[in-house]
Amino acid sequence: MARGDDESGWPRWAVVGRAAVVGCSVMRFLILSVVLVAGLAAPLHARDMAGAAIGTDGRGESVIDELSPVAVPAPSALALRYSETGNWLWVADEIWAIAVFSLLLFSGISARMRTLAQRLGRWWFLTIAAYVVLYTLLLFVIDLPIHYLQGFVRQHAYGMSNQTLERWFGNSLKRLGVAIVSGVLFAWVPFFLIARSPKRWWLYTTLLTVPFAFFAMLVTPVWIDPLFNHYEPLKDKALEQQIVAQARRAGIEGGRIYQVDKSVDTKALNAFVKGVFDTKRIVLYDTLLNRLNERETLVVLGHEMGHYVLGHVPRTILLSSVVVLAGLFWVDRAGRWLLARFHGRFGFDRLSDVAAVPLIILLLQVSALVLEPVAYAYSRQQEHEADRFALELTRTNRSAALAFVKLQHDNLSNPRPNPVFKILRATHPSIGERIEFCNTYHPWTKGEPLVYGGLFRR
Repeated sequence: MARGDDESGWPRWAVVGRAAVVGCSVMRFLILSVVLVAGLAAPLHARDMAGAAIGTDGRGESVIDELSPVAVPAPSALALRYSETGNWLWVADEIWAIAVFSLLLFSGISARMRTLAQRLGRWWFLTIAAYVVLYTLLLFVIDLPIHYLQGFVRQHAYGMSNQTLERWFGNSLKRLGVAIVSGVLFAWVPFFLIARSPKRWWLYTTLLTVPFAFFAMLVTPVWIDPLFNHYEPLKDKALEQQIVAQARRAGIEGGRIYQVDKSVDTKALNAFVKGVFDTKRIVLYDTLLNRLNERETLVVLGHEMGHYVLGHVPRTILLSSVVVLAGLFWVDRAGRWLLARFHGRFGFDRLSDVAAVPLIILLLQVSALVLEPVAYAYSRQQEHEADRFALELTRTNRSAALAFVKLQHDNLSNPRPNPVFKILRATHPSIGERIEFCNTYHPWTKGEPLVYGGLFRR
């Protein structure tokens, strides 16, 4: 047995590092389990009881007064617990991420993984590729119990998931595969730029994020999303014709409307825009199609059309580039300081060393706590603009408000979230704010001009 090895054949550093990582993982799993159990102390049938308070889905209504206001429903006790435990799990996730990346750095595990990658890859690019594979696999193993608790156990406990364990684990493996392939293909770029331009790599890397973001948005709907769910053209052709007519009135030509079989995974309702150029599409969960009536579906789609017409995609990419620039500049400056102070502990002294991956991600994680609330505030503003666009396009205020009521109920949303966590986490206005806006915004009834009226076609 070589000196420094234990009886299992593992190098001593690996045994100590592995024990520390697994120990931290088990401890966090226990903490999150306590949070989950505490949140589920009351009976789980509360969600069904809440359904009677907000009424039926409105199907069969022949006459609707679209200016009749809709009250913001009080959240069920279960929804409040779901929201509260979600907030604390978010805090735990932030602390956990910082702890894991710090452990990989200060224990020297990352540097030793780099050394192993050098033996496996030998050439520079293959060394980075081998490190990315090792690093991604290690994090997958560390976080698997946590992802299981949050993504499977918790969602089933609150009645939000339809997933089987086999499907959940299969999707986890698919996400792992996507992460490895993406890392191998693109992780070398920032390290190449750091090596070639140590003083301005952060600027050049940011500039490259713009075409990369467009590329990701272009290929994700075609290559990535179908790995997890089945996407198909909208089955309800009568509804599709109404959507096409509404899209034409909104100034959209050539966009595709898809439905996705999300009911195999979740009971939540959702719709979103995806893709750019020829891959652009509006996607509706089948859960939403089954739950919302025709008017409610059309106003939801009017919101998604607003994102297209108002140019939210390029604006978001531009803002994201500013956030990335600030984050990478912070990585450069703080990284230099930390390397000068702790390079002996880290086992490397340059950001261009692939062993610096945990250091870069750790610093980005810290910067995100400051930068993400700014980006989220802008996202909430965009969502509010899309809500306004939808109301001006459809003029179905009550239907819009009822759609949000159903979203609140089925997604276990808190209509009045904690303001601190709203700033830190929320990408959309609260459900309560959106329902109240639907109740009060109808300038066309007063002869007032529309904000987006000039964009609509007759």
